[in-house]
Amino acid sequence: MGIFGRKDTDGNTADSAVTPDLAAVTGDYAIDPAHSTIGFVARHAMVTNVKGKFNDFTGSLHLDGTDPSRSTASIDVKMESIDTGSADRDGHLKSSDFFKTDEFPTMTFRSTSAEALGGEDYRITGDLSILGVTRSITIDLEFNGSAKDPFGNERAGFEGKAEILRSEWGLTWNAALETGGVLVSDKIKLNFDISAIKNA
Repeated sequence: MGIFGRKDTDGNTADSAVTPDLAAVTGDYAIDPAHSTIGFVARHAMVTNVKGKFNDFTGSLHLDGTDPSRSTASIDVKMESIDTGSADRDGHLKSSDFFKTDEFPTMTFRSTSAEALGGEDYRITGDLSILGVTRSITIDLEFNGSAKDPFGNERAGFEGKAEILRSEWGLTWNAALETGGVLVSDKIKLNFDISAIKNA
């Protein structure tokens, strides 16, 4: 899914290990959580951003280099693994005010369509399920290349971003500020940095 050979300003390929053949990416992959990030950003108190991520997730990809529309993605995230760098805040996010992790331990994404936008840019649409509510989201992706790592694994990398309104999944808890506005933004920015290993 994309142009594999990045070039420097002199027109030379920047990394000789990057695969030049578009079709070579085709295959089934497992997301490598040790080298991937599923994160989010929320506006806090109207003045700053709080960043977080999920530390426990699994996922699989089917990539079709000759027909990107046939590519698919599936991700399962353990909500107990939420990490914002504050134990108190994480505990609140796991509670009944937000994710109710005892009742809804997993967030899932299942792709429904994919399209090439030109160059290294792609778009994938799918169903995001949180708190038992399923809604469609669109993720814009940039393909970062394909290479063989020192252990012989064939890897493909992607960066992605999306924006959602958390209220559409029933995440409505908030607190009013004395100066106006609310404590937590409805808009949430999602970001993905994915390294996936091709199945043998």
